[in-house]
Amino acid sequence: MAHVLILTRRSGDVLPSLDLLDHRVTRLAAETASLTQANDAELVVVDGVVELATAKTLCRIVEQTLKSPVLLVLGEGGLAAVQLDWGIADVVLDGAGPAEVDARIRLALARSAPRDQPIVAAGLRIDEANYQASINGKPLDLTYKEFELLRFLASHPVRVFTREQLLSEVWGYDYFGGTRTVDVHVRRLRAKLGDLESAIGTVRNVGYRFELSHD
Repeated sequence: MAHVLILTRRSGDVLPSLDLLDHRVTRLAAETASLTQANDAELVVVDGVVELATAKTLCRIVEQTLKSPVLLVLGEGGLAAVQLDWGIADVVLDGAGPAEVDARIRLALARSAPRDQPIVAAGLRIDEANYQASINGKPLDLTYKEFELLRFLASHPVRVFTREQLLSEVWGYDYFGGTRTVDVHVRRLRAKLGDLESAIGTVRNVGYRFELSHD
């Protein structure tokens, strides 16, 4: 059972199936000020069914201020608008059944679960417990998905992953975007790694791998 925080401006049910599950649910107004009351939330559900623009802004703020993954609730019409940089762990339609909602919550929590031992390689440190990455002690400003991608690749040094495999492992097996998502995140991640951009190697016509050996 997880503590799920719902951020919404509506009075009705945001995700009706959630009421049928055993998770502990807290409901607060979809405002930045509400985040001060969300320190112990394990997952944040943001209501984007009616006010999608507001939800987008709130998702980005949650990603930057909390360590909890964000599940964005949408209507059918909202799916086409979702972009890579919204800072969400997953999306779910407001009419999804309890089994699907529970699966998405479990997968989002599993992907964001902290690990104990940091990964250290050639000055790059990936602290999975605190969701922080740094190079020679200087913190990197990574989004949630950028960190997850770096963490996953670094956890399997030298092993080559196809774009499809990375989509499945980092974004979730049912992510509705295409493999270009992986290329975009790799490009942004390399730019932030600076002199260590070669840590993420490209295997032509196959995919990507982490090139550094762990210290």
